[in-house]
Amino acid sequence: MKASNGLSRFPELALRQRRQGLAKLLPPVAETLRGSLVERYVTCGNPACKCAKGERHGPIWYLTVTLGRGRTTGGIIPEEKLAEVRGWIENYHKVKDHLEKISEINRELLRRERAKQRQHKRKG
Repeated sequence: MKASNGLSRFPELALRQRRQGLAKLLPPVAETLRGSLVERYVTCGNPACKCAKGERHGPIWYLTVTLGRGRTTGGIIPEEKLAEVRGWIENYHKVKDHLEKISEINRELLRRERAKQRQHKRKG
């Protein structure tokens, strides 16, 4: 299996150092949240309210999370928690991205180890 991610051109030491660097850059895992924030404007149903005339209430921030099999869940995020929740979602994406890069490096290191073993068996 040929590495198509461009890692094959780097020395093993550089790959190991890059892997360690990525691990150090991981945000605190306890401060992650998978989901999306959706800005919503709603009507309350009161015929005398401004929203009945088209000026809806909001914005209301809603967190949506896909559970799989077409199911989603979520809830309203209070305005005072909005910045924190945005940070948690951003951290989730960083963790996911860094873990994928670490996995690519580990696959390349394993590929090299298999190649060394095959080469050693041919010689010995």
